[in-house]
Amino acid sequence: MGVTAVFFDLDDTLLWDERSVKESFQATCETAAAKTGVDAEALEAAVRKEARALYESYDTYAFTAMIGINPFEALWGEFTVGKQPEFQRMAEIVPEYRKESWRRGLAELGVEDAQLAEELARQFGMERRSRPHVYEETFQVLQELKGNYKLLLLTNGCPGLQQEKLDGVPELVPYFDQVVISGNFGKGKPDPTIFEHALSRLGVTPDEAVMVGDKLSTDIKGGLAAGLTTVWINRNGKPYHSNIQPHYEIKHLSELHGILESMKQQV
Repeated sequence: MGVTAVFFDLDDTLLWDERSVKESFQATCETAAAKTGVDAEALEAAVRKEARALYESYDTYAFTAMIGINPFEALWGEFTVGKQPEFQRMAEIVPEYRKESWRRGLAELGVEDAQLAEELARQFGMERRSRPHVYEETFQVLQELKGNYKLLLLTNGCPGLQQEKLDGVPELVPYFDQVVISGNFGKGKPDPTIFEHALSRLGVTPDEAVMVGDKLSTDIKGGLAAGLTTVWINRNGKPYHSNIQPHYEIKHLSELHGILESMKQQV
């Protein structure tokens, strides 16, 4: 039997999360620049650096790394959904984390203003929620695949945060037969068990499924370990990891059709 199912990653595969985050930083940092005279780009770099360092200092870091929650998601997401106690701990941490990330970023540029940091932290969250960007080809590709393949969305992250992203683009979920979120399952990509769980949800075997994603270290590594055919969406010409080799590489999701057709002919 040939390929009957296609798994898609969400962030930066179907949703353009990098753009949403970048625009949110730009808008928020421009507010700070207008109020203090700091350079907006320098502030963005400083806040990104401080947010990463602070995020990695928390006792929740190992858990968030396993589930696949990055520092910039914690700058706006809520962690009120999820069975694991670490999500409750994250919910307690993030209000201070957000303010402190912006406070430290401002301080690195010589501005000590805790109140402004709190205002910027709040603005960043609002900016991010107002920008649910989708790649231009996403819906056309899903429309063409729907009905011909079983479709599954396989995304790392906190259940509440990933659901909020999906709620921001309500027309996306109906294309999928199943949605698997790592925070619900308990482990994230690249752990092969989440891929095995996804396969069981659709009732397919590894040789019947294709994994499409933008991250070699999670989507492709995990898909390979679980025995799926892997397709790396590499829009920006990122370099390979020497030890992670996808079966296919594409620059645009529309190229997926040719790959699926060629796989049919190989059966």
